[in-house]
Formats: sequence, C-alpha cells, structure tokens
Amino acid sequence: MKSYPESVLKNLKYGGVLKIAVPIFVVLAGISISWAIVVHRPPLKSQVLESETPLVQVIRVEPQTLKLNIRSQGVVVPRTEIDLVPEVAGQITRLHPSLAAGGFFEADDILLTIDPRDYDYAIAEALARIAEAERQVMLEEAQAEQARTEWNSLGEGQPSPLTLRQPQLAEARAKLKAAQADLTRARLQRSRCEWRAPFAGRVRNKHIGLGQYVQPGEKLARLYAIDVALVRLPLATEQFAYLDLLLDHRNGKSGAGPKVTLSAEFAGALRHWEGRIVHAEGALDEETGLLHAVAEVRDPYIGKAGQPPLMPGLFVKAEIEGREQPNVFVLPSVAVNPAREALWIDTEDHLHIRRLEVLRSEPDRVLVKGGLNAGDRVVISGIQFPVEGMKVRTETVVPGQTLEKTTSDITAESQMP
Repeated sequence: MKSYPESVLKNLKYGGVLKIAVPIFVVLAGISISWAIVVHRPPLKSQVLESETPLVQVIRVEPQTLKLNIRSQGVVVPRTEIDLVPEVAGQITRLHPSLAAGGFFEADDILLTIDPRDYDYAIAEALARIAEAERQVMLEEAQAEQARTEWNSLGEGQPSPLTLRQPQLAEARAKLKAAQADLTRARLQRSRCEWRAPFAGRVRNKHIGLGQYVQPGEKLARLYAIDVALVRLPLATEQFAYLDLLLDHRNGKSGAGPKVTLSAEFAGALRHWEGRIVHAEGALDEETGLLHAVAEVRDPYIGKAGQPPLMPGLFVKAEIEGREQPNVFVLPSVAVNPAREALWIDTEDHLHIRRLEVLRSEPDRVLVKGGLNAGDRVVISGIQFPVEGMKVRTETVVPGQTLEKTTSDITAESQMP
C-alpha cells in the first residue's frame, strides 16, 4: 500500500472541509440577506380597485303633435295637351305670329287659316240647290192642290196617293231638306278653314309652314294649356296613412287635398311652387307596386317677380303636407338601434333596454308612437356595452343641442342587443 506524506494528507483534509463549508456559508448568507430585506422593507399601502360608474348623456322625451310630411318626386306635365290637326284639306294662307315652339296664344285665337275658296264655292252650290228644291216643292204643292180639286169635282170613291201627287210632293220636300243639309255641311267645312285655340296655352313644337298644303288628320303642331300643371308623385301605399286624401275621390272636390310644395334647381337657385294633391290614380304601378298621387299647380306661368314658370318636363321634388299625428316622441337617430330598441334610465339610474313602436324613421330622427312615456330619460351617447340593470351616471342635455358623438360611440350604439 502506498503511503503519502503527512503534509499531503493535511492538505487533502482541509480541502474537503472547504468544499462542504463554502456552500453552506453561501446558503446561510442568502437566507440572512432575504430576512433582512423582509424585515426592513417599507410598509405597502393597500388599494382597493373600484369599477367606475359610466357617465351617459340622456334626453327627456315629451309627446308632441306633428304633421308627418311625405317626400316624393316627379316630372311636371300639362293637364291638357293636344295636337293641332286640320279637319279639311287645303293650302295654309295664314299662321298665328306665335305659332312657333315656345309661343303663347289665348283662347279662341285663330292659329291658322286654310284657303277657304273651295268651301265658299260649295256654299254657293248648296244655296243654288236649295233654291231649285224650294221651286220644285212649290210646284208640287200647286199640282197636288189642283189634283185634289179635280178629284173632288169629277172623281168617285177614294183617290190613290199617286192621283193626289203625294209621293211627288214628299220627294220634292226631301230634296229640299237634303239641299239644306248640304248647305249646313258646306258652312261647317268653311268654318273649319280657321283653326281656333280651345284654350290659352303654349306651343310645344310645330311641323308646318305658310303655303303648305295639308290633309285632314295631319298633325301640324303640339299645344298645351297653361292654366294648370300636374305632377305624378309615386308613393308607397303605407304612406297614404299619413295623408288626408280620399282614395275614392268621387265625392271629393278638386283642389281640396293636402298642400304640396314643389322645388327644383332653376337658373342657379332653388325655386318653390305651391299646389295641392287633387286625387290618387286608379291603379298601382305593376312594376313598382307604387300608387301615384297627382299634384296640381294652378296658373304655373303666373308667379312672383323673378319666379320662373313651372314648365312641362321639369323634374321637381315634392313635400306633401301630412295629417296631424298626436302623442309622437321624437328621438335622435343615434338613440335607436336597428332592432328598434332604445336605452332607458329609470328613477334609480339603472339602465334598461326597451323595445319601441317606431312610426317612421328619417335620416336625422326617429318618430316613436309607443314604448315611451312622458318624461322618460333616453340615452343618446356615452355607453359602449349596455347591460340590462347596470348602474350609470346621467347628464341631461337639451334635444337639438346634444354633443357630437365619436365614431366608436355611434358604432357601439348601433350594436346594442
């Protein structure tokens, strides 16, 4: 067995002790330091986190009596529009100075004259035939009287009608009536050589010129009256519930319907014309399912100074005065979600989701017929995730002076359950 020097054995002994003692010392030092930190650390202040009660903006609602106007649009047309069509043939010898596109004329004005000489000749011939027929009637009457006298003197029994010349007299009288009818027709044809306007109006277009030969039935011009302008306004059938208008207008009076205001951009400015709804048409449009109400504007060419006429073909917007609706609540559009629900605050400032009976939705407001009471507080902004029964703080604002909503507020309100 190998033996080591005593000095070597002593070093080995001290080395083993160090290997054991050093880790123990490190552990004890760490424990001491941790204990010192714990003992000498500053005292912690306890804080209790409290959830903040959300602040919402509310308005107090009150029932109102409103006239629910109806909006529509249409194109202006004249009430009366006809074609100028001659009833006789001939050459045009005279035209009215205003017989041109856009020209005005008055009722009974002679718009055109056709050469009447052929019809004057027909009148003269008819007069000659009448004179001949009258002579023949007088001759036959004399001969019939003579035949009756001779039979009374010489004849026996009952004379025949031929003996008394009754057929000859009837023929002469019939020819006289025919000649008189020819004169009446000739004079009628002569009167038709002058085409008189049946109303005061305006010329839309014309297709003739002076000296042109025309035939009966030929369209020479297009005319329309200027006494009344009409606008056909398409409406959904449910909109008639807001109008004071009889759909069966047989017992109604023209011009007694609801007022209507027509507007259009003309000459760089917004113009307005006043009229009335006179009746509704008798059938729904087969393609759209809409029913047309007819607006009437009287004297569309007589207006205020600087006011343009309501001309045919003009596209106009219409606002029809509706009937009064009582007990209607008006809410901002942001207060009602797509499911027709609103947030309502009770007397203890708890939030509730309430279903509404919406009468009509408009771009900037919602009209509510049921689901609210006078004095109710309705939330218009300030809450993103509404929960039934949650506690809130309220800030009452005046309707029409509400603060602007952020995009996130509006989006959250539109997503209310």
